[in-house]
Amino acid sequence: MDKLKRVLSGRDAEEPSGLAEVIDSTSLGWGTRVKGFIACFAIGCLCSILGSCLLWIPKKGLVLFAVFYTLGNIASIGSTMFLMGPMKQLKRMFEPTRLIATTVMLLCLVLTLCSAFWWRKAGLALLFCILQFFAMAW
Repeated sequence: MDKLKRVLSGRDAEEPSGLAEVIDSTSLGWGTRVKGFIACFAIGCLCSILGSCLLWIPKKGLVLFAVFYTLGNIASIGSTMFLMGPMKQLKRMFEPTRLIATTVMLLCLVLTLCSAFWWRKAGLALLFCILQFFAMAW
């Protein structure tokens, strides 16, 4: 279990004791990380489900779906930062093998919100939501 904690927290190799004490004193505990992960992931799932339910509202439903789906994806991405830590999460997201998918995902997140609020194009927002899904699966 300790090996799993070290791998997920980004500390694969043994560190010098002074540096390890500093890292341990400034980082979240394992239980707090798991609780943060569960809370953010639950909020992300709730937003995505709520967006799917709001899809059927006439006229504004597609825009509400796009907004809540995007917020759900942001919360879900944020939830994994609790397990790995923000810097390790960002390093892994921008590795060469994931760079294109990450760029497409972040671009689609921004474009979904722009098309929902600024351009007010529901069809375009739906297209960017679909692209978000494929970028996350990629």
